[in-house]
Formats: sequence, structure tokens, C-alpha cells
Amino acid sequence: MDSKDILKVVVEAADSKKADDIVALDVQKISYVADYFVIMQADSERQVKAIADIIEERATENGIVIKQVEGKNSGNWILIDLADVIVHVFKTETRRFYNLEKLWSEASIVDTSKWLVD
Repeated sequence: MDSKDILKVVVEAADSKKADDIVALDVQKISYVADYFVIMQADSERQVKAIADIIEERATENGIVIKQVEGKNSGNWILIDLADVIVHVFKTETRRFYNLEKLWSEASIVDTSKWLVD
């Protein structure tokens, strides 16, 4: 499974739990850390955790190695390291505060609309 396939699994899983404003950034040309960063948000800590849980579940089902998960106790910002895809699940106000999209503004945005259910 390549990094684009992993990205699809992540986006579809997050969308299934109603993650808001899912943004995928292609960081391959500007970072050695990963190929993609996926950033999303939810209004409550409970929903943030539910989104992270489903991403982990779907990753495991698809044989994707989960290298590390950070922040699960707080529910404000959960980071899931899937090697070539780094997932950031934020509580809405925490996402606004850290504004990762601005930090990685040189990255191109990946069109994920075909993986989202209307």
C-alpha cells in the first residue's frame, strides 16, 4: 500500500465520523518527515477521540503500521503517525491556535473530494 492509498483510508475513516474541514497537504517536496499531512477538526473532545479511534481501526484493518499515537488522553490534538502519512485530529479551537496549514503553506493541497461522502 503506497502513501496515497494510506491517505485515502485516513480521509474516508475521518469522514465516516463526521470530521470537519479535512485538509490533506502534500509535503513530499518540502519535508523528509512524511509524504502527506492530514489535518481535521471536531467540536468536542469526544468526537476528536472517536475520529482518531476509527482512523486507527481502519489502519489496522488495512495492514497499515501505526508507528505512534500522541495526545489521546487530552482530546485536543491527537497525532497519528502512519509513517508516510501524519494525521492531526484537532479540537476546533486548538486547530485555530496552531494553524498548521499556515506553517506548511508551501505544501500543495490534495483534492480529497472524491473520497468524501456528501
